[in-house]
Amino acid sequence: MFQIRHAHERGHADHGWLESYHTFSFADYHDPAFMGFGPLRVINEDRVQPGQGFGTHSHRDMEIISYVLEGGLAHKDSLGNGSTIRPGDVQRLSAGTGITHSEFNGSDEERVHFLQIWLHPERRGLAPSYEERRFPEQEKTDRLRLVASRDGREASVVVHQDLDLYATRLSEGSKVEHPTTPDRKVWIQVAHGALEVNGQPLEAGDGMAITDEERIVMQATSPAEALLFDMG
Repeated sequence: MFQIRHAHERGHADHGWLESYHTFSFADYHDPAFMGFGPLRVINEDRVQPGQGFGTHSHRDMEIISYVLEGGLAHKDSLGNGSTIRPGDVQRLSAGTGITHSEFNGSDEERVHFLQIWLHPERRGLAPSYEERRFPEQEKTDRLRLVASRDGREASVVVHQDLDLYATRLSEGSKVEHPTTPDRKVWIQVAHGALEVNGQPLEAGDGMAITDEERIVMQATSPAEALLFDMG
């Protein structure tokens, strides 16, 4: 079974320095039909203007993944971590019992475009932690590259949830397949370009919820980049 969340149906906020599209309910945007999907709670597509960003703020009991599409995202947190992540990097922050951090556009000239993803952890009260990994473009080209998982296999970042997150960059006409089981939930988020998922067309910004399927086929109809979440 498939349910498409079209890009134009998402919540939208324009603060001048920040333009954000919300796949699920977030902040002042509320849609009771889209409160999340399985453990997936937030997918925000954010564009932050040069030199701007989110000042120091706190989180708890949430797994936060940042996936940069363009530009650089500078991060500092109360654990002492500080870095700038760029396309190809995946950053994971486990807020656990509580953490403060800031996120800023690392450039004074170009905006940063990224996806911020929140997941409910499998249990509350975890120790806060941070991790980032780089995944070269060739590892994602015309294949699904595991970038986050519960057990950290294949050098993926560790998330405290029954979830495998894959990234792919597909050339036009190329195809990847992902086996799953009917008891798993799958979400696909298109970052760039256009593709078909089991024959269903999706474009940039679109998402798709998939249940009760055993095989997922993604084929690019133009050069595309997408994330696939496979969740218990």
